[in-house]
Amino acid sequence: MSTGCQLGPVLAGSALLIGLGALVLGARRPSPYGRHLQAGSRARLPARAAWFLQELPSFALPAGILVHRPLRQPNALLLALFCAHYFHRTFIYSMQTRGKPVPVSILLWACAFCVGNGTLQAYSLSYCADYPAEWCMDPRFILGILLFVAGMAVNIHSDHILCQLRKPGEVIYQIPRGSTIRYLRTIPNPGKLSSPSSFEEKKVK
Repeated sequence: MSTGCQLGPVLAGSALLIGLGALVLGARRPSPYGRHLQAGSRARLPARAAWFLQELPSFALPAGILVHRPLRQPNALLLALFCAHYFHRTFIYSMQTRGKPVPVSILLWACAFCVGNGTLQAYSLSYCADYPAEWCMDPRFILGILLFVAGMAVNIHSDHILCQLRKPGEVIYQIPRGSTIRYLRTIPNPGKLSSPSSFEEKKVK
């Protein structure tokens, strides 16, 4: 399973994605997106089209590996979970969102991240990670699966709440209230935290 693994590019790619994220977070000016979007001649795409295009690489690249390359059961299951998350983000959430038009520059940044994200996950689980078949029955693996599913359920539920904040045709900024959001308004969505953290937990022996 580990034949052909080049760990250097995986680590370098991961460091690059982290660096880009830190650069965006450290920028003084808010990105021209959502409530910070201002009127102007900047090229934009409808929110649904932009969401679909930017999320598609994170689904298509791992899904292609999953279909065309034989993987051990633990690796295939982990990659399938990753694909399931981005299938929802690409084909379901993108058709539900009612956000403002997205600048092409923001779309390209998001697309670049998703290309790197999908490539790193697919490459790591296809060429580098070496799990025995019995790893699927390990309590840590099972706990990680359950945590991932719970996090994805919270994420989907939160997406539904956000999509219902605006009436059809509205693009004004809305603040969600109720559900778990009432208790967790000051931290990121717990579903977005638990899904990736559980994904990493399942990958650690």
